Amino acid sequence: MLLLATIIILAVYPLPSQAPIQYYERESGQLKTEKVAGEKWLVWLYYNPIGEATLWALAKRKLVSSVYGNRMDRTSSAKKIHPFIADFDIDMSVAQKQEFSNFNDFFTRKLKADARPVDTSSTVVVSPADGKVLAYTDISNSWFIVKGYRFDVSSFLDNPGLAQKYHDGTLLIIRLAPMDYHRFHFPVSGNSSPNKKIDGDYYSVNPFALRKKAEIFCLNKREYSILSNPLFGDVVMAEVGATMVGSIVQTFKGSSVNKGEEKGYFKFGGSTVVLMFEKSKIHIDEDLLVNTAKGYETTVKMGERIGAEK
Repeated sequence: MLLLATIIILAVYPLPSQAPIQYYERESGQLKTEKVAGEKWLVWLYYNPIGEATLWALAKRKLVSSVYGNRMDRTSSAKKIHPFIADFDIDMSVAQKQEFSNFNDFFTRKLKADARPVDTSSTVVVSPADGKVLAYTDISNSWFIVKGYRFDVSSFLDNPGLAQKYHDGTLLIIRLAPMDYHRFHFPVSGNSSPNKKIDGDYYSVNPFALRKKAEIFCLNKREYSILSNPLFGDVVMAEVGATMVGSIVQTFKGSSVNKGEEKGYFKFGGSTVVLMFEKSKIHIDEDLLVNTAKGYETTVKMGERIGAEK
C-alpha cells in the first residue's frame, strides 16, 4: 500500500514549468509561440518520474504508436477532424478534398497543385516539407539542440563508412508538428538510392522532449535515401518516426527524382525530415542560420528555397 501511495503521489506531483516553444515565422519575421498538441501529456512523460517510467516501458515502443495509429484509421476517428482543424486554425482551402473517411485520411491529405510553388532553379535547394527548421553549417562543430550532446552522424545513419562523408557537412532538421501538412517531397532533383530502414524507438520529437533527451534522433526509427545531384553531391534525406506515428509510407517508386516530387508521407503524429549535405556543397539561407544560432526554429513551406549552390 505504501508503494502504491508513493506511485500515486509521484504521478500527480506538480510538473516543472516549461519555457514556451518559440519560433520565427519566416514570412513576417515575427517571433511566435507554438501551440503544442498534447502539451501536458508530453511534459508529464518527460519530466515526471512516473511519466518517465511509462515512457520507457510503453510510450516509446512501436506497439503503442501502432495501436494509436490504427485507431486513426477507423471511421469513428473522423469526428476528431473538425475540432482539430478549429483548434489549430488549419487552412483547408488548399486541400484537394474537404471530406475524409477517417483522421489519417485527413492527416495525410494532399494539397492542390498550386498550393506549394516549388523553386525550380537548379542551383536552389527547397524545403522537403512544411514545418520548422534548424540549420547547422558544420555538424562537427555544432552542439545539437541541447548543449552537451553532439549529433552522431554514424549512429544516425547506422553506417560509419558513409558517415565519414558528412561528419563536417551541413545539417537541416525540419520538424513537422501534428497540425502541419504531412507529405514530404524531394529537395533536389537527381537519382535516388533504395530506401534504408533502421529500427528504433518512438520518442516524441517535440522540443519539450528534445530538451530532456537530445539524442532522440539517433534512437528513433528512421529511413533514408541518398539523392545524387551534380551540384549538391550526395544528399541524405531521412524521415524520422516519433511517438504516435502510425507509420512512414514511401510512395515514390523508381530512381530518377524531380525536385518537389512526392517521396512519401507520415501517418498520424509529429515527425521530422533530416537533410545532410557534404562539406561545402550548399550555402544555407542566412535567416535560417541566424535564427538557429539564437536557438529558434524558422517556419518553412514545402517547395520554398532554403539554400543554394555554394
